[in-house]
Amino acid sequence: MSGITHISLPTHYQFLTHKSNTFITTNPIQFLPFPNTTTTNQNLSLLCFSANPSSSSSSSSSPLVVVGSANADIYVEIDRLPKEGETISAKTGQTLAGGKGANQATCGAKLSYPTYFVGQVGEDAHGKLIKDALQNGGVCLDHLNTIGSAPTGHAVVMLQSDGQNSIIIVGGANMSCWPDTLPDGDLEVVRNAGIVLLQREIPDSVNIQVAKAARSAGVPVIMDAGGMDAAIPQELLNFVDILSPNETELGNLTGMPTESFEEITQAAAKCHKLGVKQVLVKLGSKGSALFIEGEEPIQQPIIPAKTVIDTTGAGDTFTAAFAVALVEGNSKKEALKFAAAAASLCVQVKGASPSMPDRKSVLDLLNYH
Repeated sequence: MSGITHISLPTHYQFLTHKSNTFITTNPIQFLPFPNTTTTNQNLSLLCFSANPSSSSSSSSSPLVVVGSANADIYVEIDRLPKEGETISAKTGQTLAGGKGANQATCGAKLSYPTYFVGQVGEDAHGKLIKDALQNGGVCLDHLNTIGSAPTGHAVVMLQSDGQNSIIIVGGANMSCWPDTLPDGDLEVVRNAGIVLLQREIPDSVNIQVAKAARSAGVPVIMDAGGMDAAIPQELLNFVDILSPNETELGNLTGMPTESFEEITQAAAKCHKLGVKQVLVKLGSKGSALFIEGEEPIQQPIIPAKTVIDTTGAGDTFTAAFAVALVEGNSKKEALKFAAAAASLCVQVKGASPSMPDRKSVLDLLNYH
């Protein structure tokens, strides 16, 4: 990863002004009995969202910096999951760019916000696939490292006919061969960020270094809890401003039930006691809720999708869109609605990175909600 002492935004932004590093996740839709989220002012003003944000800011705007994973997602379309010992045939199969970090970086860039990605890929065809996808999405790759000692991370995505998926992830370069101490150039780009996004598909030791660097410069850190199922080290939580799990991840992290909104509220309160003052919970078909210590929760219902094709990457889209709206100076309530619109568009397209919506599409959808 190349070292730098300052940030210069890419030209197109200026003109736009563990044993095997394998773990399994599933994300079934859950229908929860939540309280009524209707308010007297559901249609928030969109005047704060610019269709071309860079035109109203200088080319030196502090970028979104995503430090995290990059995977080649191997998609297989199936009618149902196989039973133990059973072999079934897939309807189709293809390989697309993905990984929580790469997804979030692509989303930020496609929403027309200057975005840097810090991560690792292998010297293989999957690595080239990811590089090409990120570059085509408009992400700055000055801090994407290619290593020869580990393959590019990859995932098998089993996509069912209702759009739900089960995923098996192999860490590869995402989990191996990181330097003990990150290069000064990578930490400098973090310190110069407007906001930093982390996930749990890279080693905790890397996330801790990044979060400490961000805190030292007063840069807010949002951490997506998706990835490893192990407890988050307290040393990392100490430097996270907003923790963003889904309800299943929240339950795993706290050891508490998360079936109802009241239970989710109590689990979020436990995160507050661990030092994270803001908890942004992604609730699938029930939308999202932001729990800020000492304040009432801010709830955001989903913006319904016309057709759900693939939910892969929807959470990453939501988190990245929320970060973009926040760093642009919007309120948290406005940021939640912007993120809901982006996630609604994401689930209507197959693939993680390919499904990330552009800014105009998000704003057009918000005009109807």
